[in-house]
Amino acid sequence: MAKFKKATKKTTARKHDGVQDQAERLSKTLSESAQQIWLAGVGAFGRAQAEGTKLFESLVKEGLNLEQTARKFAGGRAEVVRDAVESTVGQARGRATDTWDRLEKVFEDRVQRALVKLGVPGRDDLADLSRRVEALTTELRRQNGTAARTTKTAARPAARKAKPVVAKVPVAKATRKRVP
Repeated sequence: MAKFKKATKKTTARKHDGVQDQAERLSKTLSESAQQIWLAGVGAFGRAQAEGTKLFESLVKEGLNLEQTARKFAGGRAEVVRDAVESTVGQARGRATDTWDRLEKVFEDRVQRALVKLGVPGRDDLADLSRRVEALTTELRRQNGTAARTTKTAARPAARKAKPVVAKVPVAKATRKRVP
């Protein structure tokens, strides 16, 4: 059994040494890869610095060319686009006006129904009432004009009748005086 233990220890030690060697190689490979990645990044940064200015200037020139081309193209199309925009704005304005008119009508209808429920007369009722008041005013003026004339002529005979009544009283008193 002692032999078996020694053999197992040797096998385990060899396996342990093999795993440890493998781990060290893997660690070394990872370290080298990380170093290479770092160096590639530093190299890219240096290259970008050196060529960055040239690349930037090249991109600016290309952008200017594209802008000029777009302006030429848009210049010819500007009228068409403007007309399309104005047409669309006109349609939107028309729809908004229609919507606003419908909303206003709905509001007026609801207010009118609420006023009717509360017993408040409507526009037509007030107009009819105004016409009736005007007709009555006209009739009163006509009758007052006739009544004023009648009153003036009737006031004169009434005044004449009042005088004889007043005159009769003294006559009666005078008669009494003569009789005694």
